[in-house]
Amino acid sequence: MNHSDQYLTIPTPENESKVPLLPLQEQDTIDHPQLSFHSILKSIFTANNFYILLGPLSCFLIFFYVRIGSGPTSATCRNMLGVLTWVFSWWITEAVPMPVTSMSPLFLFPLFGIATADDVAKTYMDDVIALVLGSFILALAVEHYNVHRRLALNITLIFCGEPLNPPLLLLGVCGTTFFVSMWMHNTPTAVIMMPVATGILQRFPAGEDGPELVRKFCKGMVLGVIYATAIGGISTLTGTGVNLILVGMWKSYFPDAEPISFATWFFFGFPLALVIFAVLWVILCFFYCSKGTSNALSVYMDKAHLRRELQLLGKFVGALFGIQKQMLVVLWMTRNITDDIPGWSILFNGRVGDGTVSVMMATLLFIIPDGKQKREKLMDWSKCKKLPWGIILLLGAGFAIADGVRTSGLADVLSADLGFLENVPYLAIAPAVCLISGFITEFTSNNSTTTLVLPLLIQVAKTMNLHPLYLMVPGAIGAIQFAYILPTSTPSNVVGFSTGHIDINDMIKTGLPLKVAGMVALTVFMPSLGKFQSSLLLNLNIDFSICQSYIL
Repeated sequence: MNHSDQYLTIPTPENESKVPLLPLQEQDTIDHPQLSFHSILKSIFTANNFYILLGPLSCFLIFFYVRIGSGPTSATCRNMLGVLTWVFSWWITEAVPMPVTSMSPLFLFPLFGIATADDVAKTYMDDVIALVLGSFILALAVEHYNVHRRLALNITLIFCGEPLNPPLLLLGVCGTTFFVSMWMHNTPTAVIMMPVATGILQRFPAGEDGPELVRKFCKGMVLGVIYATAIGGISTLTGTGVNLILVGMWKSYFPDAEPISFATWFFFGFPLALVIFAVLWVILCFFYCSKGTSNALSVYMDKAHLRRELQLLGKFVGALFGIQKQMLVVLWMTRNITDDIPGWSILFNGRVGDGTVSVMMATLLFIIPDGKQKREKLMDWSKCKKLPWGIILLLGAGFAIADGVRTSGLADVLSADLGFLENVPYLAIAPAVCLISGFITEFTSNNSTTTLVLPLLIQVAKTMNLHPLYLMVPGAIGAIQFAYILPTSTPSNVVGFSTGHIDINDMIKTGLPLKVAGMVALTVFMPSLGKFQSSLLLNLNIDFSICQSYIL
């Protein structure tokens, strides 16, 4: 039998009795079974399999050999610490897909006696998760109707200038990215806006052979989209999953407190984001818009190209969707205003939440006709196949872990040794919180970092007699908005790095001063505007005169 006879072919009356149904093994493989055994060993002893075993192994080591505290909650605290080690080892190493790891509390918590199956399952679908789900559906509608591209092209036409003004063009593209990121999560914003930026840059000569001024401007635009995506996410609760994790943990740890509403966060996050964005624009202009850049770019770009691209998108048929989006923002902003000026939620005795509004508006997308085709709606469920269920599961896991750390008593045990922080001034510890959280998130998942850090910061705040939001907010914002250094820090950074216009040195050169400026701005904002906002939430039975002495 020759070599070609070893494989399955279409049988005919002539060869039907000769053709084997399956490929035959090579004689060498039969004569040398140790080769296949060696390959089996190699497939077993891999780094990924080691990381898979690392989770349960570390958990059981803690279960059998670690003793935490004393009393009836000692075993539960030990079990919770073991489960935390298991989950976070899988999250950090990504030995198991992150959405699968995010589901592990559903079976680990009941098996280790931390919570009942019903209790842990409820954390995976609450008002915050509903807010995320509705926002994702709205984001898919934005993508479907090319709202992002129309907005970007129109604003670019306005800011392009005549003659071409590179700083204004940067401001237009980055400002558009900032605005879109306020209402969409960072990753979809980067995925949507990066093609808009690279579409403009495609008119310029690429590679090392291009003019130096043009290449520098290309770097600046790509970096601007990356960082504007992260900064814009500070502004609103829906801007990034980290903000939602913060809200969920606040609700979990302080159930009697007034929840952090969309409006409350916006009045703090938006001014802070504007300040950091202004610093970003100054840094980009300083490094990437040198003298003579305008003349170098004018050779390759004019407004006629942008107008043609806008015309190719055709007539906008989603006007009703645009109005609906504006209604959503207004309802979010006015649900709860202040204690003296209640929002429209008072009509429903405070039973509605931001998730209520988000899901209601998302539902209307499947009811309102698109006005273009008969019986067609603005959205149909087939367009929702791209819903990022992994992120939703990750948020649910974060809320489950936060609830487990609190109810098991582990948070109190971990905070017992933090008494030395009682005399540390706030202006010293707030930048440290940003720095530590931002450093960890350069190497691990942003949401995972937030889930790990926030419960500890709550205990630190209690030890310092400080309002918990004074540390929770810097910890959360530092976990993603200040992940500016490495390309792997966030998916948004990966999107920009993959364009080929930037390298790690560019990110370090731009990201390092931006990170420092962000930490300074956040440290200044929290004792001022942040203090006003946090005082609107509730009285946490904390002596605020003591808090004020630490701040001052």
